[in-house]
Amino acid sequence: MKRWQLLVGILISAFFLWLALRGLQLEAVWEALQHGNYLWLIPSVFVYFLAVWARTWRWQYMLQPLKLISIGRLFPVVVIGYMGNNVYPFRAGEVLRSYVLRRRENVAMSASMATVIIERVFDGLVMLMFVFVALPLAPLPSGIFRQIVIGASLAFFGALLFFFALAAMPQRALSFFEIMLNAFAPYRVRQPLLGMAKQFLGGLESLRSFRSVLMIFAISVVIWLLETIKYWFIMQAFPFEVSYFALMLMNGVVNLATTLPSAPGYVGTFDAPGIAVLELYGVDGVVAAAYTLVLHAALWLPITLLGIYYMFREGMGWSDFNRAQEMRQGEVVS
Repeated sequence: MKRWQLLVGILISAFFLWLALRGLQLEAVWEALQHGNYLWLIPSVFVYFLAVWARTWRWQYMLQPLKLISIGRLFPVVVIGYMGNNVYPFRAGEVLRSYVLRRRENVAMSASMATVIIERVFDGLVMLMFVFVALPLAPLPSGIFRQIVIGASLAFFGALLFFFALAAMPQRALSFFEIMLNAFAPYRVRQPLLGMAKQFLGGLESLRSFRSVLMIFAISVVIWLLETIKYWFIMQAFPFEVSYFALMLMNGVVNLATTLPSAPGYVGTFDAPGIAVLELYGVDGVVAAAYTLVLHAALWLPITLLGIYYMFREGMGWSDFNRAQEMRQGEVVS
């Protein structure tokens, strides 16, 4: 990971962390944390791993045109990938997930990365759907916020339409890419890049069926509804109550915010928006901060620990993050 990228992520996280905690008495936040009923973490972790299982099911469905792999074999790969997202900045776990799949199942990284990108697009669309559903019921005075949501929606829909076009016309897309390579790329990398493009287009196979698109979207909705249920369980540990729609709005806003560059673990970019949404609903800032910090930890810790376990069970080490990047680059030059 380039040092300047890490530095940018740390600076952005520090800014958001300052936004999250400014004006709060940290002693009061600590006291609120001490009085939480943490038995509610047990069902919250259970429902979260149901969501991870649903993520695995969705990825299996998207990988079927490339290779049929059982959910049992894919689940550790997904967990390792999400662990990588939690401990490295810039969602490096997505590359790690494709790397582990390449090691275990011999699926080209370019092809599997295409499915991962499509996952992120569908996740973004569902998050925006949550925001749109909850927004009319929220006490939001700001028209700027609505404009941001509309702008983000157009960006995600535009990305999805672009990938639909690539999936619908793979030969035309490949021919256009070949023309561009012949015009601008050095001769020695043209064929490797063209091969990567073919693999990437193969990873978009699931978008060529309307039924498959509906299936991917439906599973994505289930994933995020389950994660919102986790938000609800952890809310029971603290002395406040908001509607499920408010938690959907919070879920949508914080996960859209975590697409920004940040330090490992989405420090700050998760917390500041979460606290702000709860304060809009009249939740005391101290309680909102305590709840959001516990929620963040409960989302981060279980899957990170399980991912580390699976990583070492695979005979992998931390150096495999660099190997994943090298293997991905190797597909270009090989």
